[in-house]
Amino acid sequence: MLLEIKNLKKRYKDFVAVDNLSLNVNEGEIYGLLGPNGAGKSTTINTIIGLTKVNEGQIKIFGKTFNGTETYIKKNIGVVPQDIAVFQELSAYENVEFFGKLHGLRGALLKERVKEALEFTELWDRRKDKPGQYSGGMQRRLNIACAIVHRPKLIIMDEPTVGIDPQSRNHILESVKKLNEMGSTVIYTSHYMEEIETLCNKITIIDHGKEIATGTKEELKELVLNEEKIDMELSHIDEKIVNEIKAVKGVKCCEVNGNEIVVTSEKNAQNISLITTRVAEAKSKIISINVEKPTLERVFLTLTGRKLRD
Repeated sequence: MLLEIKNLKKRYKDFVAVDNLSLNVNEGEIYGLLGPNGAGKSTTINTIIGLTKVNEGQIKIFGKTFNGTETYIKKNIGVVPQDIAVFQELSAYENVEFFGKLHGLRGALLKERVKEALEFTELWDRRKDKPGQYSGGMQRRLNIACAIVHRPKLIIMDEPTVGIDPQSRNHILESVKKLNEMGSTVIYTSHYMEEIETLCNKITIIDHGKEIATGTKEELKELVLNEEKIDMELSHIDEKIVNEIKAVKGVKCCEVNGNEIVVTSEKNAQNISLITTRVAEAKSKIISINVEKPTLERVFLTLTGRKLRD
C-alpha cells in the first residue's frame, strides 16, 4: 500500500472540511478524487503533504506514518498545487532548478533532471523566459515540471487544468498518463467528470468532506445501473412490432415516439440481439440504435442528489 488514510478528520472551528475519510492508494494507480468545489479535496491533499494538521486519523505513506516532517517521504512526493506556484522573477529553468535543489539534487544530476523535466513538459525551448511571458496553460506545465524534477514516486495533482485552454488541458492529461507509465503513482483531484473518467484506475467520490463511494469506473456505475435502455429509430413501427419486443424476456416497457422506440430492460438482460431479431422478423429496418450507458455524472447525481457543479 503506497498511501493509507484512516478515519481522517479536519475541522475549522465548527466547519468539518474532511469527515472521517479513509483512502487506500496502491502503487502504480492513477487515483481520482472527484467532487465539486468545496467538497474537501484540497484539504485532504494538504493533510497528505503535511501542510495541514489533522484533528483525527492516521496517514501512512510508503508504509511510514507521516506527520509532515519525514524527510524520505517528502523527497519522494511531487505536488502540483491548484494555484500557480512558481517564482515570477525567475526564468523557467531557474524555477525548476530551485525545486530540484530543494529535493537534494546537485551538480550534473541537477542539470540533467531540469532538462528532462522541461523537455517532458515541452518548455525546453522557452526555458529562458519568465512565467509572465507564458500563457496560463504553459504556467500550469511549468508547475508540473517543478513537481517532477526529482522523479517522485508519488505525484499529487490538485485541479491542474483549471482555467486553461483545451490544447493545454489535453497536454496535461497526456502527461499524467506518461508519468504513470514511467512508474509514478498519481493522485488526481478534479471536478471535471470527463478527466477522472479518462485517467483514473480507481476513484473516490467526495462530497461535504465525506466519502460517498469508491471503486473503478465500472464498479461505481454498477451502483446505479438497475436497468438498461435501448433507443432505436426504425423504418416503421406498428402495434405488432411493439408487442413482439414486449414479449422478449427482460423487457419492462416500450415507449414509442413516431418512428423511435425506447426499450427499457432489466439489468443484465442481454437481450439486444433478440430485440433486433424481432424487429427484422416484423419487416422493419433499424436506421439507428443506441444503448444508453451509465456515466459518472449519473452516478454522482444518484448518490448525492445533485449535479457535480451545483
